[in-house]
Amino acid sequence: MTLQSLASQSLPVNKFEVIVVDDGSSDDTELVTRSYQGKINIKYFFQHDEGYRVAKARNTGIKNALSDICVFIDSGVILHSGCIASHVEIHNLSDESTAVCGYVYGFNEDNEDEQTIREYLIGLPYDVVIDKLENQKKFLDIREEFYQKYTDDFGGLPAPWLVFWTCNASAKKSALIEVSMFDEDFKSWGAEDIDLAYRLHIQGTKFVLGMMAKSIHYPHHKSYQDNMSDAKKNYQYFSKKYEKRVCSLVPDNHFFCINDIILSNPEYYVKQLHGGYQYL
Repeated sequence: MTLQSLASQSLPVNKFEVIVVDDGSSDDTELVTRSYQGKINIKYFFQHDEGYRVAKARNTGIKNALSDICVFIDSGVILHSGCIASHVEIHNLSDESTAVCGYVYGFNEDNEDEQTIREYLIGLPYDVVIDKLENQKKFLDIREEFYQKYTDDFGGLPAPWLVFWTCNASAKKSALIEVSMFDEDFKSWGAEDIDLAYRLHIQGTKFVLGMMAKSIHYPHHKSYQDNMSDAKKNYQYFSKKYEKRVCSLVPDNHFFCINDIILSNPEYYVKQLHGGYQYL
């Protein structure tokens, strides 16, 4: 379904490539990928199953990308036909390094709306479903709470990197290479994307919301408890890695509250610097 949505983009298929990096699956992922040759410009890479190595997989994609715009899409995320064009437009209109947070409908933490979301997708084109959810304001992106709190123009926050999640996101390849791409020491679920985003932020990248770069997260089996257990270890690694007070907030605070903590305690966490922030 993800590949089919990519084959149905409004951006002409000769204007973008699709790189599938298979993290050691034992199903028919390669066959499904090969079946799209001739429909889209597609490449397939395989890495052996040595655990959850999504950071390494994404780095493989970055290294082999021909374009300077890299859009990250998780398997199981179905794109609106205008999604890739929207990512490209935002980057092309920006004169600075930009990281785009695409919009993802139906992203449940514990798969609680699985049945209803599946029913929405039965027999309807993906665009119709996504537009319907947008108009009905149903199954909104889980980060909507953050966007409502700080508005869509959240790039000026001291920690905008907290909502750069690679289920649907983009950045320039040159910027990604400059910050050494994803940290491959992340080998379980969670935090490898905010770790990258933190380094992009330090480098001077601006974070923006791409509301028209929209998609829907197709429900799949997952355990919120297991994910949070893995993420906790990764958050602790992230905190120790940078030894900044702002990073020490990540393991024990909800992402959507951290900016408030920073802003209310500037003498401890950040200082104003030419309209921006420098971490202490």
